[in-house]
Amino acid sequence: MLEIPVIRWGKPYESLENTEVVHFNTGEAIARVSSANGGLVSRDMRKASDARKILKQFSIEDLIAKVAHAADLFEQETLPLGSGTQTPDEFVVHQSASTGLPEHMCRSNMQKNCFVMRNMTEILQCLTRGLDLDILSRGYGMESRGVVVSYQAQSPVLGAVLPSNSPGVHTLWLPVVPLQMGLVLKPGSSEPWTVYRVASAFEKSGIPPEVISLYPGGHDVGSALLTSCQRSMIFGSQKTIDQYAGNPKVQVHGPGFSKIFLGDDCVDDWEKYLDVMVESVYINGGRSCINCSGIFASRHTKEIADAIAQRLGPVNALPPDDPDAGLAAFTTDGVGKAILSMVEQDLKADGVTDCTAQYGDRLVELERCSYIRPIVAHATNPQCEIVSKEFMFPFVTVVECPQAKMIQSSGYSLVGTAITEDQEWIDELTDATSIDRLNIGPIPTNRLNWLQPHEGNLIDFLFRSRAYQMPAEKLAELTV
Repeated sequence: MLEIPVIRWGKPYESLENTEVVHFNTGEAIARVSSANGGLVSRDMRKASDARKILKQFSIEDLIAKVAHAADLFEQETLPLGSGTQTPDEFVVHQSASTGLPEHMCRSNMQKNCFVMRNMTEILQCLTRGLDLDILSRGYGMESRGVVVSYQAQSPVLGAVLPSNSPGVHTLWLPVVPLQMGLVLKPGSSEPWTVYRVASAFEKSGIPPEVISLYPGGHDVGSALLTSCQRSMIFGSQKTIDQYAGNPKVQVHGPGFSKIFLGDDCVDDWEKYLDVMVESVYINGGRSCINCSGIFASRHTKEIADAIAQRLGPVNALPPDDPDAGLAAFTTDGVGKAILSMVEQDLKADGVTDCTAQYGDRLVELERCSYIRPIVAHATNPQCEIVSKEFMFPFVTVVECPQAKMIQSSGYSLVGTAITEDQEWIDELTDATSIDRLNIGPIPTNRLNWLQPHEGNLIDFLFRSRAYQMPAEKLAELTV
C-alpha cells in the first residue's frame, strides 16, 4: 500500500496521524495519507515569500516550457508517489476507485489538465488580454500603446482547498506556477492523486519542489490555509459561498446552476437541440458545476422533459471500468439515499412532475456505495422550489416560463446557453449580470473554451493594476 506524506515546501513529512484512502466498492485500502493540522500550515506559511523568490529566478517563458514538459510526464510517465510510484493507468484506476467516477471520466479529466499545461502561453495571453508577461514578472513595464503600467502581485502563493467530486477543477490553479507564484494545496479527502502527480511532474520537469506544499487533513487545515494565504480559492456549497462573500482574499467556486434558455424563435424546433440538452445534463456523471440543471422555455416544455427522460431515464449504474458507465458513485454511506430523499420532497410539490418515474427506482444501493439514476423534472412555473436546486448526479428541471421573464426568474447561472437568433434578446442576455459564461447558440453548457476566464479572471484575482510613474530617463530604458 502506498504511503503518501504531507509535502512541506517540497520536503516529505510523515505525521503521526493518517487516513486511509479506500476503494469505494470493495473497501480495500489503496493508500495511507499523512494528515497535516492547522498549526503546521500556519507555521509553514511564514516561508511563503520564498516560493515567489525562487520562481522569479526563472522567466515566465521558461516556466511555461517546464509546465508543458510536465504535461507529457503527467500523461505518459511512471512518476514517484510517496513510498512508491504510479503509472498513468494506475493514476486513472486509483482516482476512479476512491472517487467513484468511471475510469473513462478520470482519463478525460486527465486530458483536460494536460491541455491546460500544454497551452499555457495561449491561456495566459487570453487571461492577460495580450499583456507582455514580463510586466507581470517585473511589476511594471510599457504597454504596446506606449503607456507605463504596473501589475502588483497580491500574494507569493495561491492556496486552494480542493474538492473530491470533480478532478477537472485542477485546471483553475495550474497557471499559477508559470505566473511565478507558489502553490499551497489541500487535496480532497478521496482525491489526493492529481495534486501529488502534478507536483511530481513539475519537479521532474525542472520546477523547484520548494515552491509547492500539499496538506491533506481535516477542516482545520482548510481554515488555516484560507487565513494564512493572501490569495486562495475554495470549492464548496452555497453555504461556503455565503461564508466568504465579500472577502477579496478568497475566490469561491460553488454550485453552477448552469442553464439552457430556448428562445421563442427557436423553441418550436426544440428536437434539433435535444442532443445539446442531454449532453449538458449527463456528461461527467452530472458532477460538475457546468452541468445543466435547468432548461427554460415558453412552450413545449412537457414534450422537452419527456424527450430528455426517454434518453436518460433508462440509464443504470455500471462498473467503473465499463467504457459506457455514465454515473458516478456516492462513496459515503447513506449520502445517496439522503440526497434522493431531498429530491423526492421537491418532486411532490404542486406544479412539478417527475418525468423519469416510469423508468423505475432511482436509487441503486450496493454494499459500500450508492448511485442515483438520472432524474428529469417538469415545472409549470419558475417559482417551484425544485427550479433552484442542483445535485451531484444527472438532474434537470425543465421550466415553463415566458421569454421576457427568463433572465429575472432563473437566478444565477455559471453557464447560460441561449439558443436564439433574436438580437434584441441576445443584447439583454449579454447585459445580464446573473449569467457568468454566456453561450449564444446550441453549445452544450459543458463545452468550455479553456482560453477564456472561468468564474473570475485568475489574473485579476492575483494581481492588482495600479498607477506607476517614473522619470523620463527610466521610461526611455523601457522602450529600448
